[in-house]
Amino acid sequence: MGKIEGTAAAEVNAPVERCYEVAADVDRWGEWQRGVQRIEVLDRDGEGRVARARIINQTKVREITTELRFSYQPTRGLSWTQTGGDLKRFDGSWAFESAGDGRTRVSFALQGDPGRMLGMLLRGPVEEKLRELLVDNRPGELKARAEAG
Repeated sequence: MGKIEGTAAAEVNAPVERCYEVAADVDRWGEWQRGVQRIEVLDRDGEGRVARARIINQTKVREITTELRFSYQPTRGLSWTQTGGDLKRFDGSWAFESAGDGRTRVSFALQGDPGRMLGMLLRGPVEEKLRELLVDNRPGELKARAEAG
């Protein structure tokens, strides 16, 4: 059965604070992350950040809905855990560390398990395209957004 797991990284010509700002603004993920169709905020924390959200992604196979709970570690990163939705598991994280001279090393990790039924569709080339969309491309997408200002 296909699982979507992996890590990816990039060096960004922007400070850690800017990279964190982009990633932590969950409300705007759809503006820079390919495949994110809609974000429905379910709860916010005391600081106004998204605490829980339903995110609808358009993949090559079908539309997939995940409900996520977010945890923030200001400027160091953020993580999420799936609490409901179409997949068996969809957990991930962003991590940021200074690379010196106002640059940031950005790391992205994802652990996704589509479950038995959807997993049967995710084999071979489809699995690779989905991994590219959901894992491999993410640091480059954040890089483009953070460097754009």
